[in-house]
Amino acid sequence: MRLLIRVLLAIILIPASLWAIAALWIDGPSPQVFAALISGAYALAVVAVLWRVRPFRRALLMLAVGLAAVCVWWFSIPARNDRIWLPDVARLPSVDRDGSKLTFHNVRNFHYKSSDSDYEQNWETRTVDLDHVTGLDMFISFWGPTLYAHTIMSWEFDNAPPLAISIETRKEKGEEYSAVLGFFRQYELYYVVADERDVIGLRTRFRGEHVYLYRLRTGPEGARNMLLDYVKSINELRDRPAWYNALTTNCTTVIYRHVKTLAPSLVSIDWRLFANGYLDQWLYEQGKINTSKPFPEIRRDSEITDKAKAAGDAPDFSAQIRVGLPARPAIPD
Repeated sequence: MRLLIRVLLAIILIPASLWAIAALWIDGPSPQVFAALISGAYALAVVAVLWRVRPFRRALLMLAVGLAAVCVWWFSIPARNDRIWLPDVARLPSVDRDGSKLTFHNVRNFHYKSSDSDYEQNWETRTVDLDHVTGLDMFISFWGPTLYAHTIMSWEFDNAPPLAISIETRKEKGEEYSAVLGFFRQYELYYVVADERDVIGLRTRFRGEHVYLYRLRTGPEGARNMLLDYVKSINELRDRPAWYNALTTNCTTVIYRHVKTLAPSLVSIDWRLFANGYLDQWLYEQGKINTSKPFPEIRRDSEITDKAKAAGDAPDFSAQIRVGLPARPAIPD
């Protein structure tokens, strides 16, 4: 039993020590050469402990102490709202409530010209009425590998255009997204509140992504509660910035947290929350999207890439991309 415990500890602590080395290098103090020196020193210390310290349990204990020290430092790194941001994430959204009315400030509705970096900025203030929410939709967008995707929620109203909210990284000027850096403290968390022509047209027309749109089995009350929970997080980020993390705090896991907050008994953890390219398959199995046909057919009918390209900047963009979509599943009584 003792041998098994040591093996398990080694399986955990050695990879974790490799993460600590990377964290010191990537998130360490400026200048970068200083962070590299600290990371290198820590790496040498890990090798020396594993090579020289005996008995092995003492080496594992020393690795655990070093890892704990790195974790204390790493979790203390503060997220910030005062960096020099890229223009498309420069303004933080915020929301005011007056009864059933929600007023969203800094709603993004950019006009993109020739690329995703060539645009006319247009920040709007929009007021929506909770009493006019009719449903909740989810976009799933693939930029390359089908194992992973980007998810965007969108609320429908019977008296206003849909309002999309995309959970993303807030990048600084000169910064690009890196899947590796996304596991460290390099990007702040950002809620893009936007017109669908912006966040969806951007992906289909200029980034070459393939986008699917699913109408969720969520009634007006559930959609309203979900929107209010989003609003709470949007205003919290305005006052207390937070970090994005590609594994634990990303576009899908944050949605999952919102759902669990509102209905903890309705959803369970599933591997497809992390390999979210298969999220639509999970939603189908759970009956959260239309199940009137086999899943491959539902998925085929839910792709809106070509419709979004054809719609361009049309005022009725949202209506055009919903033509022919599988219907929203009936809400049980």
